[in-house]
Amino acid sequence: MGFLYVFLALVLAAFLAAAVLLVVGSIYFDACNSEVPPGVEQPAKLRIIHATLVGTSILGRILENLHISTQIRFVRFVRNGWKPRRKDTALFFKDVKFKHVPVRIYQPKAPSAGQRKGVLYFHGGGFVFGSIRTHENICRYIARESESVVVSVEYRLAPEHTYPAPLNDCLAAATHFLKAADDYGVDRTRIIVAGDSAGGHLAATVCQTLAVRPGLPKVRAQILLYPGLQAVDFNLPSYQQNRAVPILFRERSAFYMLQHLNGNAAHLEEVLEGSHVPVGLRLKYRQWLSADNIPKEFKTRGYKPFVPIGCEDDVYEALKILSSPECSPLLAEDALLRRLPETFILTCEYDVLRDDGLLYKKRLEDNGITVTWHHLSNGFHGVLSFFDGLWLHFPSGKKGMDAIVNFVRSL
Repeated sequence: MGFLYVFLALVLAAFLAAAVLLVVGSIYFDACNSEVPPGVEQPAKLRIIHATLVGTSILGRILENLHISTQIRFVRFVRNGWKPRRKDTALFFKDVKFKHVPVRIYQPKAPSAGQRKGVLYFHGGGFVFGSIRTHENICRYIARESESVVVSVEYRLAPEHTYPAPLNDCLAAATHFLKAADDYGVDRTRIIVAGDSAGGHLAATVCQTLAVRPGLPKVRAQILLYPGLQAVDFNLPSYQQNRAVPILFRERSAFYMLQHLNGNAAHLEEVLEGSHVPVGLRLKYRQWLSADNIPKEFKTRGYKPFVPIGCEDDVYEALKILSSPECSPLLAEDALLRRLPETFILTCEYDVLRDDGLLYKKRLEDNGITVTWHHLSNGFHGVLSFFDGLWLHFPSGKKGMDAIVNFVRSL
């Protein structure tokens, strides 16, 4: 029996030592590989969040090497479970399916004089992570504070399900909601399509698709929260300035797009260098996708014009869908953009995707679309998820959420 106790003590000591090394290693990795500019809100908290995410990823890789779990499955498990589900006396919750797509519906309990507005929400997570659970606090807040019915969509994720599976799921959920809105007490003429990060990409693409699809009510508005809207140029000012700012690095943004496309990151370097797009096509899109269209105040932290190297035919053939509007909604033709609904765009200063939002804002306004723009001058990518935390609370996230709610109320 004594031997057993000694053995268990040694196992426990080894586990604790491994945990300490993991924590120390994660903090060291964050300190060596990330950059937190002075203007970022509460930088120490951001470093803690990033170190936690790095540690989770490292632990997932260890478990994968031990054949216990895949890294992606473990990280998804941790991210889905880190926020305990809270009771909410103001809302009803219901998990159903819109066609084949799981959704969670948030409905206010308070009586309504008429039909409510509806918000269809697509979560972020780089097409690889994220779920109904990870974005429950955001959807609850929008539903409760705007007194709207919010539908959160559980679309399929990469790399198991690549393009166009996530988009097809979002389109299926959107068309179902537009047709069946009355069943949920929603005015079908006041349905808003929303999403953050990868979900913002999907929201923009869904709105462009629905704009030319006959037989459906028109979407009332779109809400795009630090959206990724193109996969052609990863050397815009925001990608250079914020290349290593947590939570989203420049390299990871391109990696996630490749996971979304085909689950293969073999051409990551070519995408980062811009050599996956032929010169002729790049020149065609230059009128819309150029640092020249970024206001000067967003270049003050530094910008070096980038000249891409030549494009190889086999790389372009493998990745050509990335430079089409289906994967880069920023590049849609003017005639289509003129048919889009009123738009809310939120951007963060310390976010690689900032300029995607700025360029889309300009394109929409140039085509006569009303745009409400909210910029978080000290925000970082993903800050909205921490608007209601306890000690991990970020005031700019709360400001962003309140701006979203005010926009929904105004419609």
